Amino acid sequence: MIEFFLYAVLFALAGTYAYAGWQTAPWVPTRKHHVDRAMRLADVKSGTVFADLGCGDGRLVHEAARKGATARGYEIAIVPLLLAVWRNRRVPNARIHFRSLWNAELRNVDVVYLFLMPKAAHRIKAKLEQELKSGAVVITYVWPMEGWTAEEEDALHGELKLYKYRIDVRGYGVGRGE
Repeated sequence: MIEFFLYAVLFALAGTYAYAGWQTAPWVPTRKHHVDRAMRLADVKSGTVFADLGCGDGRLVHEAARKGATARGYEIAIVPLLLAVWRNRRVPNARIHFRSLWNAELRNVDVVYLFLMPKAAHRIKAKLEQELKSGAVVITYVWPMEGWTAEEEDALHGELKLYKYRIDVRGYGVGRGE
């Protein structure tokens, strides 16, 4: 009976991790200097409402909250989720949600951070365009948002790129609309 329970737990852990990776992107912990680059590019500060869609172990949520932002992370893979909850357990302005990024509440968010495979990023664009307010910033790590023009790119020599997009008054990424 104990063996069955252990196998069931292992299957559930592996299943949520595989599902999250297949739906959006595999969990790859973001290195500290990339976290710092993202915070600088997004200009995260006190009063900012920050959301990390697919927050992994919550390190960006933690850093945004440390800078004074109200920070939220959304994750469905159990192991990274538990790490995120643990990392942010004593941070009053950080909250980790066991929720799919497709169900994240974005209506009052100032900055959204994404590390998604291109197919998932393309799928989430409509949600971002519909729910984010004018002037909101979207930061993507590694891959650009197809069809949007970046307001700024952070591309240190030999490093992975960060892309900054701003939602305009018509609800489209920079470079879209007339």
